[in-house]
Amino acid sequence: MAISRQQLAKELEPGLNALFGLEYANYENQHLEIFDVENSDRAFEEEVMLSGFANAAVKSEGSAVTFDSAQEAFTSRYTHETVALAFALTEEAIEDNLYDTIATRYTKALARSMANTKQIKAANVLNNGFSSSFPGGDGKELFATDHPTQSAGELKNELSTSADLSETSLEQAMIDIAAFKDERGFKIAARGLKLIIPSELQFTAERILKSPARVGTADNDLNALSSKGMIPQGYVVNNYLTDTDAFFIKTDVPNGMKMFNRAALKTAMEGDFDTGNVRYKARERYSFGFSDWRGMFGSPGA
Repeated sequence: MAISRQQLAKELEPGLNALFGLEYANYENQHLEIFDVENSDRAFEEEVMLSGFANAAVKSEGSAVTFDSAQEAFTSRYTHETVALAFALTEEAIEDNLYDTIATRYTKALARSMANTKQIKAANVLNNGFSSSFPGGDGKELFATDHPTQSAGELKNELSTSADLSETSLEQAMIDIAAFKDERGFKIAARGLKLIIPSELQFTAERILKSPARVGTADNDLNALSSKGMIPQGYVVNNYLTDTDAFFIKTDVPNGMKMFNRAALKTAMEGDFDTGNVRYKARERYSFGFSDWRGMFGSPGA
């Protein structure tokens, strides 16, 4: 249905002082703090986790060498979604608008809707990360204490006991990240890079990461997280996180959180000969997800 003059009644009246509601500042591109972005040229992308080899065996004199075989542990699939939105204006509404190019104003609103949708979809990978309804390639949710492996038992990227953000819980998260192993049980030199939090936790994060002494104590102990530079990229606020006490840590493990761009944002417009209405459309294709769960550590809060 086209936007008509009746829906824009005030915009067609003389003496109107201001139009507002479409000029708010946006939280832009916050997904880039979480995801590594790659391009895609197909309907979906798949990434395969390889297990590598076991430890080398001792070969005694004259005996045969031990053979091992690498295996495919699991496959992560990214299925691209088409995201699109459109609006139409009647010919009369365009003709009678007195204050601005009405199409320009609503085209900006269209772009704002597309951008907001992308941020919601990106944040939902973390928002849904503790739910078994959203499994990854290994059959488990993003954050779990029982990720299956080829020969290393069950591994975790979530606190064993859920906890709110604090000096203690963050230190335990750093210990758990340093204990990451690969599919064969080899230790990984992993570390936390960046703390990702909802806006409600920004003051807590500021105190924990930047206070030279331990937070909330009367003694003069060092704040080890700060003095050791344990989270070198500090913290970032994501305003699209829905759990006010959950926190997340992006690690330096490669091939973790990923976004694939299949088709960049495109806009188009066309006029209808019969009605004179003008239609405007925006469209893009992308996907968000994760391959190696070791790329992120999280806690849902207490």
